[in-house]
Amino acid sequence: MSVAPIPGSHSVHASQSNSAAPDRPNYLVIVADDLGWSDLGSFGGEIETPHLDALALAGIRFTGFHTAPACSPTRAMLMSGVDSHQAGLGTMAELADDATRGAPGYETYLNDRVASIAELLKAGGYLTLMTGKWHLGLTPDREPAARGFEKSFALLEGAANHFGADQQGAWRRAGLAPSYRENGKPVEFPVGAYSSDYLVDRLIGFLEDSARAGDDRPFFAYLAFTAPHWPLQAPRHLIEKYRGLYDKGYDALREARLAGQKRLGLIPADTIPHPMTGVRPWHSLGPGERADQARRMEVYAAMVEGMDQNVGRLVAELKRLGRYDDTVILFLSDNGPAGNPRATPDHRRHGPPDRRLGIDNGLGNIGNFDSYVSYGSGWAQAASAPSRLMKGYPAQGGIRVAAFAAGRGVVGKRIVHATLDVRDIAPTLLDLADLIQPATYADRTILRHQGHSLGPLLRGKATSVRSSEEPLGYELLFHRALRKGDWKALYVRGQAEETPRWQLFNIARDPGETKDLADTEPEKLRELVGDYDAYATAKGVFPPPGE
Repeated sequence: MSVAPIPGSHSVHASQSNSAAPDRPNYLVIVADDLGWSDLGSFGGEIETPHLDALALAGIRFTGFHTAPACSPTRAMLMSGVDSHQAGLGTMAELADDATRGAPGYETYLNDRVASIAELLKAGGYLTLMTGKWHLGLTPDREPAARGFEKSFALLEGAANHFGADQQGAWRRAGLAPSYRENGKPVEFPVGAYSSDYLVDRLIGFLEDSARAGDDRPFFAYLAFTAPHWPLQAPRHLIEKYRGLYDKGYDALREARLAGQKRLGLIPADTIPHPMTGVRPWHSLGPGERADQARRMEVYAAMVEGMDQNVGRLVAELKRLGRYDDTVILFLSDNGPAGNPRATPDHRRHGPPDRRLGIDNGLGNIGNFDSYVSYGSGWAQAASAPSRLMKGYPAQGGIRVAAFAAGRGVVGKRIVHATLDVRDIAPTLLDLADLIQPATYADRTILRHQGHSLGPLLRGKATSVRSSEEPLGYELLFHRALRKGDWKALYVRGQAEETPRWQLFNIARDPGETKDLADTEPEKLRELVGDYDAYATAKGVFPPPGE
């Protein structure tokens, strides 16, 4: 049986059964930036997130959804459905070195070996909208407007002041001012507006413009929050709601979050969490250090609540426009929580902020537009528990993220423990729209999607989307992992391990990666390391120096 092309220039196809009068869903894909696994109330946290919780509890919460260990590789896989080492973000652009920069798969932008999901959906008849963080290319030919988004307001870099502040032009003079683009043109972020508020304002505006124009096409809306990524900044009234809540410290928060996860059925009652790595016990901090640390977490919590409030505004707008009932909503974090001890406007280095920028990180000023801090690995590992480590590592704390699906066609009020991956999103969106990925796009051959559609799982017709024999590889900055069924091989280099070597874990029995089985299951380890080597060869992963 042949398939009929949907009108458009790039040969995206619909199945014949629906090509005449397709009834396609709208899509809202929401990505939080560096959100912790248990930050949402529906995932065991204490932060007030009623709007996201309502969606998650009515839908399907995923306990085994995985991403890359860091933001731009994850975004490349989300957009392309292809491994980041082939899509152009084999490493983060800010951390590329001379050995890899510009090599195939390491171009540091979403490359031409792939078509973005926005490009494919647009060719298939969708209105494509985006607001938020792009992080997939800095030049006009690589920004959202050039990769399939009809309307977009995007931060091109990986982080920016959440209030759009540039103290007397100091950041611009230092060459650190972020780049914003609206529909292919350079724009400024309005000083004084707050990132989560403004990004949702713009997306609502795009939707309202479409409604006024009588555009009844199904839409793909990609909302990529810049919260709660550092710098930790939030409206003062939200920060004050959390004053004193974290005075007992990250050790106590970790225990409370674990208890919440067990109570919700997200993890087994007998789960053993991985010990924190490289974190001073809270009781060993001096009074000034504890006050500073608690304030940072208060601001972080305010950022998460601010994001939630804006999701509530967006959902209300979809309902007002009559578009909500036909919308599939996917929510995820782009990686685990960020534990870097310092935040600087220059991603290429860590250290004290440049005095020329007018930054004041005094206790009383943390959270304001002219402060610039992160919250450190203690809070990050409290949020990633029971998992090991955090952003930057392919341990579970870096790649297992909070994620859920809700809305049209989703058989909800469930928790699904299957192994899922960000590479599954693009094929899911095509499948639910009854579209077929073409072999070529814009007269160039493109890589086939490497994930699986979540459609059967969302409809309640399956409990998983991949077999226990399918390997899933992960790599960033020479940290490596290979997941296969319940098993995981992990190799962490550098500060997190004193003697780096391949380790082996059974994630089903040991989600905290606390029991290394390398010595007792040597055959299984050899199998998974062999699978990793095959993955690295197939995807063009650069080996560590000297290997």
